[in-house]
Amino acid sequence: MPSLPAWTRRRRTWLLSLALLMLALAGWKLSHPGEDPKDAEALPQASAADQAHPAVPPSLDSIPLAHGMAAAVRTPSDPKAWGGARSGQEATLSDRVVDYRIEARLDPQLHTLEGKQQMRWRNRSDREVRSVYLHLYLNAFEGEGSTFMTEKRQGFSFRTDVESEEGQWGRIELRKVLQQGRAVPYHFVQPDGGPKTDRTVVRLDLPQAVPAGGSTVLDIDFFDQLPRVVARTGHFGSFHLVAQWFPKMAVLELPGERGATEPRWNAHEFHLHSEFYADFGSYDVTLDVPEGYVVGATGEEQGAPRKEGGRSIHRFVQGDVHDFAWTADKRTAAPLTGRWTFPGSPEVTIKVLSPPEYAHTMPSVLKATQDALTWFSKTLGPYPYRTVTAVIPPFNAGEAGGMEYPTFFTTDAYKTDKEGTIERYGLDFVTIHEFGHGYFYGILASNEFEEPMLDEGMNQYWDQRMLQAAGRRIPVATGLMQRLGINPSVDVFDAERIASQGNPPDGLGSNSWHRYSSGSYGSVYSRTATVMRSLELQLGSEVMDRAIQTYYQRWKFRHPSVADLREVLAEVSGKPALIEQVFATHVYAAAGVDDRVEKLESEEVKPLLGLYGAKGSEVTEEQRSKVVRAQRKAWDKAHPDAEAKDGGALPFRTTVTLRRRGAAQPQVLVVRFADGSEEKVVWDDQERWKRYSWVKPVKAVSAELDPQQAQRLDMSVADNSRRLKPDSSGTRRLISDAAAALMSFLALLSTL
Repeated sequence: MPSLPAWTRRRRTWLLSLALLMLALAGWKLSHPGEDPKDAEALPQASAADQAHPAVPPSLDSIPLAHGMAAAVRTPSDPKAWGGARSGQEATLSDRVVDYRIEARLDPQLHTLEGKQQMRWRNRSDREVRSVYLHLYLNAFEGEGSTFMTEKRQGFSFRTDVESEEGQWGRIELRKVLQQGRAVPYHFVQPDGGPKTDRTVVRLDLPQAVPAGGSTVLDIDFFDQLPRVVARTGHFGSFHLVAQWFPKMAVLELPGERGATEPRWNAHEFHLHSEFYADFGSYDVTLDVPEGYVVGATGEEQGAPRKEGGRSIHRFVQGDVHDFAWTADKRTAAPLTGRWTFPGSPEVTIKVLSPPEYAHTMPSVLKATQDALTWFSKTLGPYPYRTVTAVIPPFNAGEAGGMEYPTFFTTDAYKTDKEGTIERYGLDFVTIHEFGHGYFYGILASNEFEEPMLDEGMNQYWDQRMLQAAGRRIPVATGLMQRLGINPSVDVFDAERIASQGNPPDGLGSNSWHRYSSGSYGSVYSRTATVMRSLELQLGSEVMDRAIQTYYQRWKFRHPSVADLREVLAEVSGKPALIEQVFATHVYAAAGVDDRVEKLESEEVKPLLGLYGAKGSEVTEEQRSKVVRAQRKAWDKAHPDAEAKDGGALPFRTTVTLRRRGAAQPQVLVVRFADGSEEKVVWDDQERWKRYSWVKPVKAVSAELDPQQAQRLDMSVADNSRRLKPDSSGTRRLISDAAAALMSFLALLSTL
């Protein structure tokens, strides 16, 4: 879950691409306000308030929890993990583990929910289970004692950093928990070592054990106080985004799944930089709201809402998903509905909801959603559900924007959606990005807590592939520039590349919360996209396409790990050594790339001085000069109109010296000569420098590292080439790039 710079909203990843490009010249402090956290490495030590909480007794079955610092998995999952690959012939899309029946009644004046939940959970393990874990995410917003708020106080930042004021906190309360009519005792726990005052994870100690392969039903009454929208969920005026709102079962992982060697519970606290992870199942949710409120939600609505006593009762059902979110607002413009079809997919109904002030953007959101449906279905696999609901939040509720849930997402709001503007590009990108999560977060369902690169990063890469394929570029002109006919734009992957520059403090595979800074977490987007783009340029787009599609087809509905992605890339590409090197350098570690052409020389090869021949006759400097003069005179006479491409009287020795400051990555060196010929070598070892030499009839013209720009994470491309004679083209390029970046920065300021 990104907490990006203070001027962004969540997932406004077009700004992560664009604005970091702009701000690269202005400095990282503005774009990464969390770069200097106070004691960012760990949560605070137990305070007196923490110590006042009694010790929690051990679980009843001793099944352990995933480690609080778990991160990218190194061991591939077993082929039969999560029930094995889904062939499409099964009765359900996923191996459903948990099923929810929820009834909720909204009080829009008090911003509260009264909820009743019946949850059936299946024990997939080979042993009985006596203790289970639930997420109570809404408690992240109950006060400053939560892990979420504690990390915020430590100097990390969350998007626009809206503060909770008096009367604006939120919470979830368990009012009744029963198993087969018997009360279930529970204890709040902090699996990641957070403060004792964090109540986002609760352990239920079951009166009745759940046998291996068996199931149990839990009946839960709960109460929600929704917070003012400050992050991810809440209310603003009559608008309600209801997310992270119900007691949600944690995941029991089995040996061979995501590196587990024994059954373990995966239940992390709700961190400031955090995402979600849950089992697939089915949802049958009844929502009771006042009449006049328009409702949008995960799944398919079952007929028209029922009217009772001035209220409207809606029922939504969806199988093979792992979460449920919804919205209700009485200030909604007339909903915009569209249809979409694709071979292998059911007909999809798309609904766009918006407040009146942003109704003009609804057609653009609908079009971007339809385009995204087509792209993802063509390149990964047909969309398997029948609905998509897109929600545009109202003015002053921007923190509700840029959120994804199965078949349901929120996009962003803009004053204009005029073609060719930054605003229109942003609207399209956020819509595409949030829809794309429906595949990487929704269907692949990786563990976003521990491996955010698999969702945020891989989704960012595939979104940019879509825009690149459509010929889209990032416009950076302001209104004044456009009126003057100045319309600069930036290639989408060049923007990602510039946003990825620098020496990263954390590997891409680090978990979402144990990071040097908020900026380090935010870099997961662009840095993953840049690493994948670099691989694409080295492997070829066709190979990369097959690899990502294979990854999706093999792991859909199965919770893959980083190691599973790595193995698919190695298998499909046929280049396991390259894949291992890239993952070792950028995913499991944090290393910059910075190779450069240190020196280029091309000198005549003259006769050698010294004693030669059987009698040891000496070649002196005078003799050599005489021979060279004669050779040059003869050459000039024979070639009166000779040019550099024709060579000269003597051959030339060209020497190129390379230096390395960062991590070792395979590099291609191309040396071009005056006659149009080239020499190409691959520098593929661990040495810190390299020297190459050729003797040819002509001089060299230039030496260039990585001419295809495949090493997208190179910290400085300006030193990747040298010319034998001075050439102003490099300077012109730097000036042009700086001017474009400056215009981009000015364009950003105009949007704030």
